Amino acid sequence: MNDKIKKNPADYTEGSIIGSILKMGLPSMFGFLAQHIYSMVDMYWVSKLPGAESGVAAITFYANILWFFFSFNQLVGPGSVAIISRRYGEKDYDAAEKAIKETILLKLLFGGVFGIVGFFTVDKMLMLVGAEGEALSLGIEYGLIMFVGLGIMYATYSIYTAMRGVANPKMAMILMIGSNVLNLVLDPFFIFGWWGLPAWGIAGAAYASLISYSLTLIIGIVLFYGNFTNVKLNLKGNKSISFIAMWKILKIGIPAWLGSMSFSGSRLVITPLVATFGTAVVAAYGVAGQVFGFGIMLLVGIGLGLSSLIGHNLGGGKIERAKQTADQSIILGIGIMIVFGMLVYFGAGIIMGMFFDNPETIKFGVEMLRIFAFSFPFFGAFIMIEEIHMGVGLNTPTMIVDIIHSWGFQVLPILILTQVLGYGQTAIWWALACAGMISSTGFYIYYRRGRWLKQKV
Repeated sequence: MNDKIKKNPADYTEGSIIGSILKMGLPSMFGFLAQHIYSMVDMYWVSKLPGAESGVAAITFYANILWFFFSFNQLVGPGSVAIISRRYGEKDYDAAEKAIKETILLKLLFGGVFGIVGFFTVDKMLMLVGAEGEALSLGIEYGLIMFVGLGIMYATYSIYTAMRGVANPKMAMILMIGSNVLNLVLDPFFIFGWWGLPAWGIAGAAYASLISYSLTLIIGIVLFYGNFTNVKLNLKGNKSISFIAMWKILKIGIPAWLGSMSFSGSRLVITPLVATFGTAVVAAYGVAGQVFGFGIMLLVGIGLGLSSLIGHNLGGGKIERAKQTADQSIILGIGIMIVFGMLVYFGAGIIMGMFFDNPETIKFGVEMLRIFAFSFPFFGAFIMIEEIHMGVGLNTPTMIVDIIHSWGFQVLPILILTQVLGYGQTAIWWALACAGMISSTGFYIYYRRGRWLKQKV
């Protein structure tokens, strides 16, 4: 037994179910909201540079490439969530410590390798997704810096995952918020050259991100090794790191990775189709996508806390409580997104006006937001079901749904509507919204079968 474990580690498998969901999920939600606000503020500051549409379009193009590279993060992430939380629920703290260290090592390795690949291919990938002219040159400038820190970004997210996995969600939240506050403070100094600093423009946003992620990773490692978490990391633990265990983490994550690759790959097809309608449409698509992502982060934050909570319950043998926890979380997710969808629908003009002065760009963004708002409650259910399956290490169903959703319900209809039937960008927004509604309904029907309750890791 890990002799440095805290005497009374937190246990959220007792008491009120909705209370446990909120205790585990709300800190993660606030942390991820801070993360997404940082992305939106990045866009906001860049939109204040000369040639606003080109700068925002550059970040939008790069974001779709980053989605692709972050899919490789899924090779490690889902397996680490399932194993760390399950071992913690079983009170096998030595095994939890071992899994945390294995996860961080894998993330640094994968992030470093794919960061190198991205660094040397960023120009070609930006052209592949439709970037050209000033948007292309700005995207290259931004992307080169971001790819240097890809391994650090990967590993930082594992710090958050590990903290949630050992029932320290508030610590993860504080760390995420602190990281993003630092980034928000650095942004204008580096972008515009405040206080005599060089005015790096769009590159300044990337430098601010790189510094914030690096400091967060260092602080997170210090917290784990300094016995501030429910499970302490030691230079030499009671259970040694093993390649077999690392392969188990990867094996659990492979279906999630394939599903994420499918989704991000579909973005690489959809974004050039959006780009055919002009830079103003791409810029509006980027900001509207960030707003939609804000809602998704509400759920992903709660869902990541939920994933660990499901693992704790199943690790402790509390099957019925795990089922009730999952059911109530889906209802919660739908309710949150109904409220968010209403706010977005009626506030779309105000939101877009914060980023752009061009009436045409604002009009495109408002249209997209209002169409997307109808699908928000369905995505509320979808994200929660996805996180439930991740928490138990059953990622194949999510992979299948993601592939069908991305290519069968999004890319294929969009290609037909725009390239064959000649419809404009409005058809793309409706195709994306309807795909979410259909996929969510099918995923819920599968979820009711309850196979996830029998999954072993």
